[in-house]
Amino acid sequence: MVTYTGRRQRRGRALAAVLAMVFISSAASAPDAPPSVAGAIYRDASYSPRERAADLVSRMTLAEKASQMISSRAPAIPRLGIREYGWWNEAIHGVAREGLLDGENPPTLVNTTSYPVSLSLGATWDPDLVHRVASAIGDEAREVVRDNALDLTFYSPTVNLARDPRWGRNDETYGEDPLLTAALGAQYVNGMEGKDTSGRLLTGYLKTATTLKHYAANNSEVNRRSGSSDMDERTLREYYTAQFRDIVRRADPASIMTAYNRVNGVPASASGHLLRTLGRQTFGFTGYYTSDCDSIFEMQAGHRWVPPGAAAPVDEVSRHALANAAGVDLDCQLGYHDGFNYATSLPDAVRDRTPTELGPYNETYLDASLVRLFTTRFALGEFDTDVPWVRAARARVPVGTWVNTDLNGAVTQTPERLALAREAAGQATVLLRNDGLLPLSVPATGRYRVAVLGSPDTMYLGGYSSIQAPAGRANQVDAVAGLTAAVRAVNPAATVDRLSSVPADLRGYDVVVVVAGTDERTAAEDTDRADLALRDDQLALIRDAVARNPRTVVALETIGPVDVSSFASTVPALLWSSYNGQRKGEALADVLLGTVNPSGRLPFTWYRDDSQLPPITDYAIRPAGGAPGRTYQYFAGKPTYPFGYGLSYTTFRYADAKVDRSRLTADDTVTVSVSVTNTGRVGGTEVVQLYATSPPAKERPARRLVGFAKVLLEPGQTQRVSLPVRVRDLAFFDEAAGRFVVDPGRYAFAFGRSSADPLARATAEVSGALTPVPVTASVLPRAATDPAGGPGRVAFPVGVTIEPQLTVAVADDTRYGYVGPGAGRALPDGMSVTYASNRPAVVRADGTTLRTVGPGVATVTATVTHHGTTVTTAFVVTVRAP
Repeated sequence: MVTYTGRRQRRGRALAAVLAMVFISSAASAPDAPPSVAGAIYRDASYSPRERAADLVSRMTLAEKASQMISSRAPAIPRLGIREYGWWNEAIHGVAREGLLDGENPPTLVNTTSYPVSLSLGATWDPDLVHRVASAIGDEAREVVRDNALDLTFYSPTVNLARDPRWGRNDETYGEDPLLTAALGAQYVNGMEGKDTSGRLLTGYLKTATTLKHYAANNSEVNRRSGSSDMDERTLREYYTAQFRDIVRRADPASIMTAYNRVNGVPASASGHLLRTLGRQTFGFTGYYTSDCDSIFEMQAGHRWVPPGAAAPVDEVSRHALANAAGVDLDCQLGYHDGFNYATSLPDAVRDRTPTELGPYNETYLDASLVRLFTTRFALGEFDTDVPWVRAARARVPVGTWVNTDLNGAVTQTPERLALAREAAGQATVLLRNDGLLPLSVPATGRYRVAVLGSPDTMYLGGYSSIQAPAGRANQVDAVAGLTAAVRAVNPAATVDRLSSVPADLRGYDVVVVVAGTDERTAAEDTDRADLALRDDQLALIRDAVARNPRTVVALETIGPVDVSSFASTVPALLWSSYNGQRKGEALADVLLGTVNPSGRLPFTWYRDDSQLPPITDYAIRPAGGAPGRTYQYFAGKPTYPFGYGLSYTTFRYADAKVDRSRLTADDTVTVSVSVTNTGRVGGTEVVQLYATSPPAKERPARRLVGFAKVLLEPGQTQRVSLPVRVRDLAFFDEAAGRFVVDPGRYAFAFGRSSADPLARATAEVSGALTPVPVTASVLPRAATDPAGGPGRVAFPVGVTIEPQLTVAVADDTRYGYVGPGAGRALPDGMSVTYASNRPAVVRADGTTLRTVGPGVATVTATVTHHGTTVTTAFVVTVRAP
């Protein structure tokens, strides 16, 4: 049984050009150290990645520092043994691009495995499956990147929410719900980065580094580079950033990407509120921020942003200083770019002491960013010679045998990976309607004919896919090929025909399968859908097929919901998936023939048509001013299919829902349980969904998903499913109080097969307020003589006192301690803070006093305890010799 609740678990180039370019792995996995630095701390693997990064950064000149803060590519620094590094790489549903070129977008890779897109994986409701897929992608990435050790930072996954089905990038999302997205996104991070499902590293190194994108409220292509996503703070915290928060706290991703858009008038890449207040101080994010590709450029070109107190819009220097001061560590400087970037502009900003919201810009901002960036590169093993991920990759694909052309023979598309792609596609398929036609009953002998209409000649795999050259295309299975193999395996005499139009004798076929949907012509990055309509030719194909043969199945493969009102009630069987990977035809056949009992569930609300939607640029979620609410939580209309909907070839009964206690405080966790029985004739997997309804209050959602479990049951089998729910996860953000508050009163917990189908219910009474237990701690160290604020200093001289500027966020999101330059809130009575140094000869900790005493590198750990809960945070200090 796979279970999930909200509880914290743990912390292009053109084809011709690509085919002309070949790169082959060399035998070395780390550069030789120049004699001058052979004994340096950063060359010593006994130090932590952060300590090594701090030592390395301390040896760079200002120009060298700035040069390492661009994506495409950061140049080599031979005197320090640093190789060129491409930060911009893609792997959202298969490793697809590697940043191999200077000053150009990353080339697309050839013949790597293409799995179902994220929206399909969202329909699986299966975090463990997502973990397995992501782990396989990470393995393949290690096999194909330079030296199996470079260019391992991937701009994936997309965890924006599918709040409007017209958004051109909905296929990159896991769905519309923050909890479901966090559950799946966290396991993508864990799998890709080489962690188990609890977030623990499997070796001493990261397998790859992931990037959550796009932070935040980036859901409309029509204005993504010039528009503002406007909303109240409640909506921002409860919806648009909730999944980022939860993934950060559970999976500790290496990176977050800032979005192109503004949020409430401020460019995301210059928003101290998003990056510092929420990301670092509240959520506890410790990795690096990267801009979206030229989102810093768009602060000037697209937004023409005038910072508060400024007399004119940002220019080529100030845009970069303001972005870096806000917290953006890496400038992805290609896409819509001009000739300016961090490398060219930050040294000028240091020279000019460019004003920022934290004070005059200076070199300490570069130091703080570079320590975060190089911490990731050290954690990936780039500078070491014995890295388990490198050894394993070379054992699977020997050095020199993979090239980025069709000459690679699709060697990394192994049988195991292709089987996993097929499995994921099968689990992602949602059965929307079935009048008894499915599963198909194919006779073992005799005449049996299947017609397939609408299956395209070329396979669309979704955005950010690899190129499938002939060797890769040989591993693709479309609907015709998949059905042919499956049907003939049962009946060798059967025929499966690909038809381009509806023939007059269509009734002579035993079953007809119509394949319809969307592709890059409908919507993609930079292009939203105008409406939810299918193409006219597809509607005509479905209409004519059903009219001539009532035994017609419609299989939709789309970027999200489409208007099916003209045929949904007339076809006997209707299936949906998003772009389902290179083995999609096998998976479709598995479901049609019953080899796989469909268990996919919709990860979004299937709106009837676009008349049920507000303008795509309206970012409100709750209904207001006559605009309808969004998502299953607030939409008051009747959708075609509700969130969580999906049928099976068997039936299930829910009974005896219970809570383990009926009276709760805001600090409690309640376990809600139900008995689920397979009442049908075949085995099947049920997605047990748990929704909570709050006590009556203004602007509360109709219901919220608070947990789910995926259970496999044989006919007649009953299983007791228990899901724990933290009461504090039921809180809402109170704008006036500036914190999360749990409503007192009676809560209803309903189990069901969708958000609109409560089948078993239990209630509990909640009272009291949240206790301020610590959740995260963060620091921005400075010397006692420095001005308040700044980015957090790394380098100090001997003999100074360090002030950590500690911030503690508690359960209701209130921040205590340092909250901004010159601003603070006293720690709650009884909260204790202690500091410890791992190298007292470098930094000495005496109670809460920290003092530098000798040259070297040290890690200082702050431990915060309150009401029996302890959290820690750590920072690195380099101390220069006098």
